[in-house]
Amino acid sequence: MPSTARKQTSGDEARGGAESSDGRLAWPGWLLGAALLAGCASMAPPHQTPPMAVPNAWPGDVQPGAPEGAPRAVQLDWRGYFVDPRLQQLIATALDNNRDLRVAMLRVDEARAAYRIQRSEQFPAIGLGAQGTRARVPGDLNVTGQPVISTDYEFYVGLSSWELDLWGRVRSLKEAALQQYLATDSAQRAVQLTLVAQVANSYLALRELDERLALTRQTIATRQESYRIFSRRHEVGSASKLELTDVQTLLTQAQALGAQLEQERATQAHALAQLVGAPVDLAPDDTRFDDDSVFAPLQVGLPSDLLADRPDIQAAEYRLKAANANIGAARADFFPRIALTGSFGTASAQLDGLFQAGSRSWAFVPSVTLPVFDAGRRQAGLALSEVRRDIAVADYDNTVQNAFREVADALSARQWLVEQVRIQRETVAAQTERARLAKLRYDSGAIPYLEVLDAQRALLSAEQELVRARRALLSSEVSLYAALGGGVSTPAEAGVPHQGP
Repeated sequence: MPSTARKQTSGDEARGGAESSDGRLAWPGWLLGAALLAGCASMAPPHQTPPMAVPNAWPGDVQPGAPEGAPRAVQLDWRGYFVDPRLQQLIATALDNNRDLRVAMLRVDEARAAYRIQRSEQFPAIGLGAQGTRARVPGDLNVTGQPVISTDYEFYVGLSSWELDLWGRVRSLKEAALQQYLATDSAQRAVQLTLVAQVANSYLALRELDERLALTRQTIATRQESYRIFSRRHEVGSASKLELTDVQTLLTQAQALGAQLEQERATQAHALAQLVGAPVDLAPDDTRFDDDSVFAPLQVGLPSDLLADRPDIQAAEYRLKAANANIGAARADFFPRIALTGSFGTASAQLDGLFQAGSRSWAFVPSVTLPVFDAGRRQAGLALSEVRRDIAVADYDNTVQNAFREVADALSARQWLVEQVRIQRETVAAQTERARLAKLRYDSGAIPYLEVLDAQRALLSAEQELVRARRALLSSEVSLYAALGGGVSTPAEAGVPHQGP
């Protein structure tokens, strides 16, 4: 802030056109007029949402069918969609403790602070200042030839180099910071939605392994009993060594599968614990998973709904708006930059004279700058902002296309996995009957025990495949919920206060 004049002037000299006839300052009126003009213009191109880069209907080979009146994903909070109590508890714990989500939330705070800093540039910075100076000037630097000691005391309110935003440069930079903040918040919601889907899929994978392990343990127990019986028969000579070896081979195969599944379950439990980010009870559950008690019904809607529902598409559009605002700032850089600096206060050679009549002092320093030659810097800056806008458009189109593909993939997976589960259930029923009949025929001496072993091996494989298919079908429902932009927290835009001009 500039210091006020040290020399005391007469009343007429002090006014000198800077004060009105009644003694009031005229330049605060100037300041008010400048404030009204500042930020009234913007040179940013108007925002236009790019046309849909995908058709407005899902592919003909998928069936989005849903129960009548079912809500869309964005209208259904994750607690309303994932109705399994244990899964709800895991998701809630993950949302409170996951480290990736915590980083994403801190980035939102970072973007909010950056926006507030940029927004403050629209308003003048006014501060109080006081200073005292005592100096000696040698005689050879004084017209009188005598050394002079001067004293100066000042107290003032100052305005520090405030830019009049006549071309919207500061306003455009503020708008770019706002849109980046909103994009960061939408990206955080996308991370939250991804985390919900990851926890759900990881939990389903863990329950799949629990169910497969339960089947394998039952098979191991049955085959251990068969091995005990055939060992006894071999001892008394009623069973051959080959039959005993075949039974032992079937037992070891089941034991090997059990060990493999135990390893996979441990790895899956570790991954789920990391996602949750806090100690949780992941003890094995031997009960059969109820597929119908995991999710609520869901309406798919149209591809155009994705533009408003998917947080990653919203983030891409906010980034596009920020790129447009940066173009406005780059264009405004070609015009003169006008700044105001000033102060108003009192000055006196005596400390006790600061607030006496006639001690009022002021300074008003407007400045205008326009670079004449910058070696193409401003032109390159404009070209850079335009290229970044084009990148943002391409990124938006790519995000929309990815969203369309993810929904189509999830719909296709759900449609065909329903058919696979139906077929696999029939396969298990057929293999169960085959194993029963093979055992009856062996007991009657019609076939060798090798056919019984083969039927039991095929039954175990079919049961394992059925569990995998059921879990894949449930995972497709999770993927569909996430691809449709399932309900997460309210966007930050709803809480952005009025920002003024």
